[in-house]
Amino acid sequence: MDRPDRTSLENAASHAAEAATSGREHAVSRRLVLAALAGLSGLQRPAHAANAEAHANHLAAAAAGGGQRTLVDYAVPDLRLVREDGARVSLQSVLGDGRPVILAFIYTSCTTVCPMVSQTLAQVQEMLGPLRDTVNMVSISIDPEFDTPARLREYARRFGAGPQWHHYTGTTAASEAAQRAFNVYRGNKMEHQPATLVRVSAGEKWVRLDGFASARQLITELPDFCTGAKPRA
Repeated sequence: MDRPDRTSLENAASHAAEAATSGREHAVSRRLVLAALAGLSGLQRPAHAANAEAHANHLAAAAAGGGQRTLVDYAVPDLRLVREDGARVSLQSVLGDGRPVILAFIYTSCTTVCPMVSQTLAQVQEMLGPLRDTVNMVSISIDPEFDTPARLREYARRFGAGPQWHHYTGTTAASEAAQRAFNVYRGNKMEHQPATLVRVSAGEKWVRLDGFASARQLITELPDFCTGAKPRA
């Protein structure tokens, strides 16, 4: 049997994520998620059996779909990260460039949670269309020792990241400090949980969506000037 190419597998993952977050036919959604992500894992470095077991709860969450919304006041720490192009940058300046921010934590060798989170961000980017540059999309690695700038560039290319969506790595200490600041640090990468954060502007609280948020959920959190919607009455 011919091995499916990367594009078809990523499309399958996209359809699986949409089905999972719609809330319809969860049993079917779970099978779609498992099949699509199994294919994606074959395109990355091999995963140990223990890794698959550790991610079983994430797949179940994907089938259930949706993200639990809370408002949280996070203080952005003063630390340095390395962008996928090798530039050293301040996290405070990255998150405070004046645009609404969508923030996620990923690692490139992840075969379950991170591809789904990144695929959702790719869908957000597509939905924004020509207005995508009005949003600052940020993905920070939780595995900085493995995730070099070169690996982040390849990862960004895989998901079609535009110029408004950057990926960051750095020292282990810097990555952990960033994770702790946003309450996503879980001790090691295999225990990470899906969470996406949105902030409309500096000084505002962050919207935290725990679980597999849908692209539409994220779009809803953005101001009207980013989405082209008419101002709300």
